[in-house]
Amino acid sequence: MTNDARDARTDRTVRLKAGEAEATVDPVNGCRLTGLRIGGTELLRQGDKYGCFPMVPWCGRIELGQFRNGGERHQMPVNHPPHAIHGTGRDTAWRTVRADDSSAAFTYELADPWPYPGRVTQLVELAPDALTLTMGVEAASDSFPAQAGWHPWFLRNLGAGEDVRLDFTPGWQEERGDDHIPTGRRIDPLPGPWDDCFGMPDGVDVTLTWPGALELKVSSRAEWVVIYDEQEAAVCVEPQSGPPNGLNTLPRLVTPIDPLEISTTWTWRTLA
Repeated sequence: MTNDARDARTDRTVRLKAGEAEATVDPVNGCRLTGLRIGGTELLRQGDKYGCFPMVPWCGRIELGQFRNGGERHQMPVNHPPHAIHGTGRDTAWRTVRADDSSAAFTYELADPWPYPGRVTQLVELAPDALTLTMGVEAASDSFPAQAGWHPWFLRNLGAGEDVRLDFTPGWQEERGDDHIPTGRRIDPLPGPWDDCFGMPDGVDVTLTWPGALELKVSSRAEWVVIYDEQEAAVCVEPQSGPPNGLNTLPRLVTPIDPLEISTTWTWRTLA
C-alpha cells in the first residue's frame, strides 16, 4: 500500500486518483462517494443532499416499510413517511478492507433493523476516464430478498454554461401512484420532470451532457434506473437491481450460494 493510501485510511476519507480524475469515499458515512472531480471540476453536489450513496439492501421506497419473506412479515423504519426508503447501508459505518491509489474495497455486516445476517461489499475503481462501482450482497444463513443500487446527485450545472441534458431510451416507465409506489403497470415513457423508475431491458444506458464541458455515460447490466430531476441543483440517475417496492413485487432472493451482484460504470469525455 502506498503512503498516500495509508494516509487516506488514517483520516477516514479514502482518496483515489487516476490521471486527471479524483474520487473521495467516506466509509464511516454510509460508504458514500463524497466527490468526483474531473480536471478539477466537481461533478457531484456538495452540502446537504450530496455525493453518491449505495442503496442496499433495498432501493427506493418499500410500501409502508413492510416486506414479506415467505410467511414472515418484516417492518423497516419508516424514514420517509409513510414508507421506508433507500435501505440501511447509507446510515451505516463500513470498514475499509483495502485501498491503493486508484481502487478501494469496503464491507459492512447486515444487522438490525435488517432481520437477516449477511455481508455487503462495495468496490470502487477509478480510471482516468471511468469510475466503476460494484456491490455484492451475501447471505450468512437464511435466504432473503434484497436489492442494491446507487443514488448519485449530479450537479445540474458545473458552474458555467448550460444545464445538464439527459438522454436515454427506456423500454417502459413504471406507472407511479400518488403514494410514489409503482402501481404494477408499465406505460409508455412520459416527459419529465421525473421521480420515476424506467425499465431498460438491454441494460442501463443514460448519457448526461453538460454542453461545452463534459459528457458522462452511466451504464450497467442492471435493467432498472430511477431518474429524479425535480430539484433545482441536481439530477439523479440511479441504476438499481429492481424497481421501487421490489422486495414485495419482484423479489430477488439472496442465498448462501447465490449472492446478489451489481455494478455500474461511469465513463466521461471532455467537450471543451
